[in-house]
Amino acid sequence: MRNMVLALLAVTLSPALLVSPASAASICAADLNANGDAADEGEMAACQIAIDGGALCPIEAIPCTASGDGNYACPLGEQYACSTTMPGMAPRCSPHSCIDTGANPIDTVEPVDDPGAAADGTIDDEGNCLGSIEIFSGRALRCRPPGASVTFQNCCKDRDKIIKDGMGGSIGAIGTKIAIAKGVFTGMKAAYTAFRAGATASQAASAGANAIIIGIDPTSIAISLAVNFMMEVLLAGCDQQDMETGMLKGSGMCHEIGSYCSSSILGICIQKARGHCCFNTKLGRILQEQGRPQLAAFSQIGWGTPREPYCRGFTTQEFQALDFSRMDLSEYYEEIEARAQTEIEIDMKDRIDAYLETVSP
Repeated sequence: MRNMVLALLAVTLSPALLVSPASAASICAADLNANGDAADEGEMAACQIAIDGGALCPIEAIPCTASGDGNYACPLGEQYACSTTMPGMAPRCSPHSCIDTGANPIDTVEPVDDPGAAADGTIDDEGNCLGSIEIFSGRALRCRPPGASVTFQNCCKDRDKIIKDGMGGSIGAIGTKIAIAKGVFTGMKAAYTAFRAGATASQAASAGANAIIIGIDPTSIAISLAVNFMMEVLLAGCDQQDMETGMLKGSGMCHEIGSYCSSSILGICIQKARGHCCFNTKLGRILQEQGRPQLAAFSQIGWGTPREPYCRGFTTQEFQALDFSRMDLSEYYEEIEARAQTEIEIDMKDRIDAYLETVSP
C-alpha cells in the first residue's frame, strides 16, 4: 500500500503543474449575468497596463474609433478612456473601471473554525459522561466554488467516496473523520513543500506518504483516490477546509446550507463560499436531515446560516423523541444492500493487511 502511494505521488508531482499565477496590482470586476455579484468565471480580470501609464479592463473591451483629426473615441461614450496596451495596437476602451488592490485591499471573511463538539464534560470513575451528550454531532465547514480566490477552480466539486462510512467499524467520532481529512492534507502538503524545495519526485512522494500513513488506519480511506484528490485541490489553490469539505461531502456526510460572499473588493463580491454541516457518517447526516424538522428546538434556527452553520448534535432527550417511522432512510438502506459479500470480504482483508503492516518490523 505504501508503494502505491509513493508511485501515485511521484506521477502527480510534475514541475509543470506547480506554477502559481502571479497576483495582479489592478483588477476589474463586473456582474455580467446580473446575479448580484462578480464571482463567476469571466466576471473578474487583471487589468492591462496601458502605454500612457493607465490601465485597461479587458472585460467587454472594444476597439475605439478613429476620428478625422487622428484622435480616438470610445463608442460606449466619451466618459470612457481609450488606452493602448501594446505598441502598434489600436486603442480600446471598456465600460468597467480598474481597482488598485494596493489602495483597496480585498476583504476576505475567514471561515468558521469549528472543531466540533468538545469532549469537555465531567466523567465518573468508570469513564461514563456525567455532562450533556450530543448524538450525531457535526462540524461547520465551507468550500469555495469557482471565483477569484481559487483562480476560478471548483473547490466544491463532488468527489468520489474517499472516506469509508464505517457502518459499525471502529471509525465513529466526527473528530476521527476530520483527523483523517487533516492527515491526508498534511501528508500531501509535505510532499508539495519538499518538491518545491528541490527534492526529487520520489523523495517528495516518500515524505508525503509517510505523513499520510502515520496515525491513520489505511482501511478508513481509499488512499489512491485521496492522493489524486489532494494533489488536485492543492494545485487548484484550494485550502485545507476546502479539501476537508470535499472529502466528507463526496463521501455523503455533509448537508449543504447555502452560499455567501467570502471575498469582496469595494463592496463587489468576487468569491463565494458554500456552508455545510458535516457528520461522522452518512447515517448521521440522514438522521439530522430527517430528525431536525420534528424538533421544536431547531424550528427557529434550523441549520443556521451559510456563513455560520448550526451543526450541534441531538441531546439524549431529543433523540429519544424522534419518530423514526416518519423518516425516509431508503438512502441508507440502499447503500447497505449494495454492499456485496465480496466487498465485505475485501474490507476484512484490508483491515488484516493494515494490521500486519502496522505490527511488522
